[in-house]
Amino acid sequence: MSVKMSTSSPEAVKKLLENMQADLRSLSMECKKKFPPVKEAAESGIVKIKTIAARNTDILAGKSVVSAVRADQWLVEMMLLTTNTIVHDEVLSKAIVLCFRLHFTKDNITNNTAAATVRQVVTVVFERMVAEDEKFKGLTEEPPAVQGNSNRRSVSTLRPSAKDAYMLFQDLCQLVNADAPYWLVGMTEMTRTFGLELLESVLNDFPEVFLQHQEFSFLLKERVCPLVIKLFSPNIKFRQGCGSSASSPAPVEKPYFPICMRLLRVVSVLIKHFYSLLVTECEIFLSLLVKFLDGEKPQWLRAVAVESVHRLCVQPHLLRSFCQSYDMKQHSTKVFRDIVNALGSFIQSLFILPSAGNTSSTSTPAGGSVSASQGSAQGGPGAAGAGGGLITQAAFEYRGTWIPLMNVSVQGSAKATYLEMLDKVEPPSIPEGYAMSVAFSALLDLVRGITSLIERELSKQEQEAAMREEAEPVSPPQRALAHEVWEEMVNACWCGLLAALSLLLDASTDEAATENILKAELSMASLCGRLGLVTPRDAFITAICKASLPPHYALTILSSNTANLSNKVYSIQGQSVQMVSPSSESHQQVVAVGQPLTAQPQGTVMLTAKNIQCMRTLLNLAHCHGGYLGTSWQLVLATLQHLVWILGLKPSVGGVLKPGRAVEGPSTVLTTAVMTDLPVISNILSRLFESSQYLDDVSLHHLINALCSLSMEAMEMAYGNNKEPSLFAVAKLLETGLVNMDRIEILWRPLTAHLLEVCQHPNARMREWGAEAITSLIKAGLSFKHDPPLSQNQVEINLGDRKSELLQSLTWVTDWTRLQLLLLNPLKELSNVLHADIRQKQLECVLQILQNQGDTLGPGWPLVLGVIGAIRNDQGESLIRTAFQCLQLVVTDFLPTMPCMCLQIVVDVAGSFGLQNQELNISLTSIGLLWNISDYFFQRGEAITEELEREEAVLLRQAQDKGEPLHRPFHPAPPFDCLWLCLYAKLGELCVDPRPAVRKSAGQTMFSTIAAHGTLLQPPTWNIVVWKVLFHLLDCVRKSSTTADKEKIESGGGNILIHHSRDTAEKQWAETWVLTLAGVARIFNTRRYLLQQLGDFFKAWEVLLDHIQSAALSKNNEVSLAALKSFQEILQLVTPIKDTDKLDALAMDVPPVLMESLQVSGPGRPLVRSDSLAERLAQRYGAQPSLPPPGEELDDSALWWSAWNTWYRIGTECTRPPSGGTDKLVFVPSQPFLTALIQIFPALYQHIAGGFSMEDLKKLGVILHGAVSVPISSDSSPFILPSYTEAVLTSLQEAVLTALDVLQKAICVGSENLQVMYPAIFEQLLLFVEFSCKPPQYGKMETKHVANAKYNQAEWVALNYVPFAEQSLEVVVDLYHKTACHKAVINEKVLQNIIKTLRIPLGLKYACPAESTWKLAVSSLLKVLSIGLPVARQQASSGKFDTMWPELANAFEDFLFTKSTPPDNLSIQEFQRNEAVDVQVVQLISTEILPFANFIPKEFVGRIMSMLNKGSIHSQSSSFTEAEMDIRMREEFSKVCFETLLQFSFSNKVSTPQEGYISRMALSVLLQRAQDVLRRYVEDQRLSGRCPLPRQQVTEIIFVLKAISTLMDSLKKTQPENVDGNVWVQVIALYPTLVECITCSSPEVSSALKDALGPFKDFMQPPVSKVQNGES
Repeated sequence: MSVKMSTSSPEAVKKLLENMQADLRSLSMECKKKFPPVKEAAESGIVKIKTIAARNTDILAGKSVVSAVRADQWLVEMMLLTTNTIVHDEVLSKAIVLCFRLHFTKDNITNNTAAATVRQVVTVVFERMVAEDEKFKGLTEEPPAVQGNSNRRSVSTLRPSAKDAYMLFQDLCQLVNADAPYWLVGMTEMTRTFGLELLESVLNDFPEVFLQHQEFSFLLKERVCPLVIKLFSPNIKFRQGCGSSASSPAPVEKPYFPICMRLLRVVSVLIKHFYSLLVTECEIFLSLLVKFLDGEKPQWLRAVAVESVHRLCVQPHLLRSFCQSYDMKQHSTKVFRDIVNALGSFIQSLFILPSAGNTSSTSTPAGGSVSASQGSAQGGPGAAGAGGGLITQAAFEYRGTWIPLMNVSVQGSAKATYLEMLDKVEPPSIPEGYAMSVAFSALLDLVRGITSLIERELSKQEQEAAMREEAEPVSPPQRALAHEVWEEMVNACWCGLLAALSLLLDASTDEAATENILKAELSMASLCGRLGLVTPRDAFITAICKASLPPHYALTILSSNTANLSNKVYSIQGQSVQMVSPSSESHQQVVAVGQPLTAQPQGTVMLTAKNIQCMRTLLNLAHCHGGYLGTSWQLVLATLQHLVWILGLKPSVGGVLKPGRAVEGPSTVLTTAVMTDLPVISNILSRLFESSQYLDDVSLHHLINALCSLSMEAMEMAYGNNKEPSLFAVAKLLETGLVNMDRIEILWRPLTAHLLEVCQHPNARMREWGAEAITSLIKAGLSFKHDPPLSQNQVEINLGDRKSELLQSLTWVTDWTRLQLLLLNPLKELSNVLHADIRQKQLECVLQILQNQGDTLGPGWPLVLGVIGAIRNDQGESLIRTAFQCLQLVVTDFLPTMPCMCLQIVVDVAGSFGLQNQELNISLTSIGLLWNISDYFFQRGEAITEELEREEAVLLRQAQDKGEPLHRPFHPAPPFDCLWLCLYAKLGELCVDPRPAVRKSAGQTMFSTIAAHGTLLQPPTWNIVVWKVLFHLLDCVRKSSTTADKEKIESGGGNILIHHSRDTAEKQWAETWVLTLAGVARIFNTRRYLLQQLGDFFKAWEVLLDHIQSAALSKNNEVSLAALKSFQEILQLVTPIKDTDKLDALAMDVPPVLMESLQVSGPGRPLVRSDSLAERLAQRYGAQPSLPPPGEELDDSALWWSAWNTWYRIGTECTRPPSGGTDKLVFVPSQPFLTALIQIFPALYQHIAGGFSMEDLKKLGVILHGAVSVPISSDSSPFILPSYTEAVLTSLQEAVLTALDVLQKAICVGSENLQVMYPAIFEQLLLFVEFSCKPPQYGKMETKHVANAKYNQAEWVALNYVPFAEQSLEVVVDLYHKTACHKAVINEKVLQNIIKTLRIPLGLKYACPAESTWKLAVSSLLKVLSIGLPVARQQASSGKFDTMWPELANAFEDFLFTKSTPPDNLSIQEFQRNEAVDVQVVQLISTEILPFANFIPKEFVGRIMSMLNKGSIHSQSSSFTEAEMDIRMREEFSKVCFETLLQFSFSNKVSTPQEGYISRMALSVLLQRAQDVLRRYVEDQRLSGRCPLPRQQVTEIIFVLKAISTLMDSLKKTQPENVDGNVWVQVIALYPTLVECITCSSPEVSSALKDALGPFKDFMQPPVSKVQNGES
């Protein structure tokens, strides 16, 4: 290339310039790829040439310059284009010096060109060195380490190019430091700015040179760093606002922007590339950087420093190195912490201390149209947001300070503005908000860098750990060093970051900025969580939470957390910086107004769009990083709960939150913007809890704990007021539980324990949701497809399977059991809650479980049944009804599927429904269920028995292992029997329920069940049935009955009227007593054979009799009568023989209705299957009890005598008359009762006849007599008594006679020694006969005669005893007829007693209560005498009848000459009939007594005669009418008497003179009396003249006349020799008197006179001559 220096014409110059341009272009093209710096220099040369050409200066004047530049360029070209290394060392240094010197000429063109050349040269020098290194790479070993010698030129170890580079760099440092160069000899001047630029370019472009060559490293350490530190000093010392004042001792050098800025660029490069070499130096640089951010430094310095810090912040690896090198070392500055804190402090200072020197940081927004005051009031651009049309500028606003936000750089790159201003000499003015924007970007990049770096490495580490674990699962995890670094980094920076971010978040008015801040806080929170740093994690989360809520929102948990934080003052280089409390004046768009969630009602609070944005971040945090939240769940959820509350979201099915109805919160106002957001928020909330299924177990526990404690707070708040509570926590617990069903065991206990507490809360809404949650969870848990499935117990395990499978199945079953019990347990716990609504929910849940999972409940049955049975009387009807529905479902559908061990629980539960007193129908239905259950036991007996025995064996083994006895009710009995016993015991409890209907139903069911299924029990079990069930029940009933209230019950609830027989508690209990006693007696009757096999049957019998006795003596007629019925029942037994099962077979099929008549026999009885269940059970438990040989009877006499004693005691007690007076309150047994009592005797007697003694007979007599004596009350008399006129016996009287009849029949056929009892029977009967005339007294009670009783008065009525007495009399006669000749009858003077008894009615005659009595007495007397007199005559000599005769005489006399007058209304026919009876008696005397006078005592005959005499002449009575006269005079009777008298007077059989004398005496008296009467009549007749005589006198004369005619007839019939001569004299003497009477005027007298005179003709004969000497 020729340089034409000859020409100087303008053309030539022009041409030169063109050539230069062309050369440079070609150079640029060639170097484009290989040497970019050369290309850049060439292009810059072209630009400058163009500039020169354009100037119209004197071109020629610059000839020399041009030539010099040209030379320069050529030199550079030579260096670049030649590969040889010609230009070295001295030459090179000279060339470079030349370039430098040209650079410092006054000419701008030259200046710039030379500068470009210098840059190129420096670059080329280092490029050659790099090329050289590349060439020799691997050929020689590395040179030895640089020795710390002071000879700076000792670079002998370096190769040529390297030496050049070394020398060049060393001199550059010298020059910048204003020292003389070593190598660039001839340098005259040098600017620091240019030098620093060159240093920076070398350091930045060729870092490997310094890193690979220790000589260069030495230069860095020894030269560059001290240089930089020295140059920084003015900046450090300078404080804005205190410039060089006169007073200062030395003027402070002012910071110089170009140098300062270049220094910072150098520092950035040093830190970026050589941090590892310059650890200590970097510490100094960084500390300086931090200082430059100080508020006292000039604004431009702070801006440049922030840019530098930003550069560091985008290099997370570098930041990590800082942390490792400084923060983690002891006694070292915490550089990394300081950087972050400084940034934070810087941002704070921008808000708090607007720099005085910087006008642009006032609060006037861009545009300046709004005054400061308005800005702070209306919120600057925020106000425009409300205006709507303007696009607001992004900005931060805090306490009136408004700072716009600029877009300074792309995220992740630090594009600096002021660090690039290399051409500026004066510090530029910094636009408003620039520093803030850079600092903001720096913060965000810092966070982004750290978090992504650590998270990337964490993930990598976790993967490696997982792979390691697969390879060797046992090795413990090592805590890597890296972890410590990460933790330190976070610990170092979180305080500052949080302070800055919180402030920015509070101040931010731009959605995007807010989003970025929230993202930063979120990623920090997540990172802290991953690293397990709890405090910082909680701090960041708290910040987000606080930002989500309205300002000053009182949320305790956040406040306490913030308090902890605000105590943490963070420091920058020892100076403490206080955390700034967020302002609450951020002017934001309000999007919702709602009520705060507080215990006391307060005003409303407002939510802004930013709050909602923060809420979304919070949701995002929980959703994506839930696993790292740990205890912070508490914060997150508490905040969400409050937000949800303010927004008015309410829980719906499954715990999902839905927007509530507008009505719910009158003060809740939502803008349309939020309204559209709400469903989204609700959805995210649900997704958040759905995602809990991906959390690990520990995190899940944290979540549950947090929800629980939130819920506790909500509960606290809801106490004592009826305000709507916050249900957020409960709803979300439910949601969390539902999505984690596959691992429900992990969270079940804490979850349900808490929900159970919620269920007990007094606030109904809270409770309702607690119950909703718990029941939903239980239902979901049971229906969830668990693995293994819950219904695993249904799997039948085949014994042929392999052992492992068997074991697996068994573990499945136990797991299943455990899980199911776990799931059902809370349901059972709900029973302890007293609130009815909870119980309702619980029972509805049970019903659903039964309907859906009933078949698979298995071991869960006890819990479910426990829930159903947990009823209390205070729970109300509807609950009990629901529970009962469940029970009905169980009994109808699920008995076969449940384990047999649960059957006993079913019985208990059914029983408890019977005992509840809220709903009578349920009680009654439950008793029906018990009957159904008993049927089920019966049908499935064998299966149940087997299963129970298997269970029993297991339990027994367990008990033995523990060394305890087996606890089971009724233990020694077999398990199946125990089941029955539990059933009977439960029914027994129901039998003593306070309600009569329940008692009745239970009693019937119980006895039917025992009757129907009793055969299934083993004989020993019967012992328990009798003693523990039946007798226990009888005791209870007896006790209750005797203490029952006698108050009248008005009505039976509602309008139901109660019958008078049940209108007191006592009467109602009486019914129960009746039923129970009858049932027990029936069991004794039907099962007696079985019971007698038991050892203590006699004792049981005694107890039963005792019960019968106490019932019989009860004052209640119903009970006492029923007791006797039961007594009858147990006595009607046939002594059992072998065929016992006849009855049992029948009893099996008896429905509960047929309580009566179980004793069926005969051909109609069903046949018994030979393999009946009872028999099979009997075989299982051993042989049947031994039976006696056929036909043999068991010896029962002891039983019957016991029964007799009981009967006697009852009889004695109830017939004993009251000792007191006539009080109406005295208890008098009823007729039906007494009847029943007496009716028992015949049946009882059958069994005791053999040993029945005289003593017993006497006892019987007392009772019979007492029973008959009992009166009845007037009000019941119409029902018992026959009407008075009917002669009918009452049933009691019949029973008494029957009893005696049974006895006498038994005596009749019995042995001789029994016959001594006859007299006693006679005595008893005769007592009864007396009742006809003397009714018996019952104690001192006054009784009225039945005819006089008034039915409506309270008085006692004596019965009509006449029919009874007459019947007894007939029996006496009949019996005497049979037994007259028995020794005992004779010896005991029975006949005398009969006569003595009969004498009473005979004597009373017309005065008898009933006319029939004396007539019957007479006829009976006649009959008895006809039998008895012959016996008496036979026994005359023995004297056994001596005392009888006077009795008989008295009887005759009392009867024939009675003192009672016949009633006035007696008809003539009646009178004649009565007279005929008297005649019969006289005839008996004449036929049966007088003919045998010689066997009869004289006195007796004498008395008879005088009686006849008395009868012959009847004194007239004055009451007759004329017409009746002759009839009433008993003429027939007198006639018969007279005839008899005469007959025996003239009889020749007179055995003794005495006897004859008596009759003669009597006759003469009679004749004398006749004479007197006739005479008196004649005289009176004469005196009376025409007047008739009184009727009596006429009657008397007629009677006398008739007597005379009777005498004449007798004399005619008698043998003459039998008549005493004296008589004849008297008879003849009568004749004249008779003749005198002829004058009478009365026709009746005339007629009688005619009859009397007629017979005299028979005695009129011619007188017979006196016989003398045998001749007449």
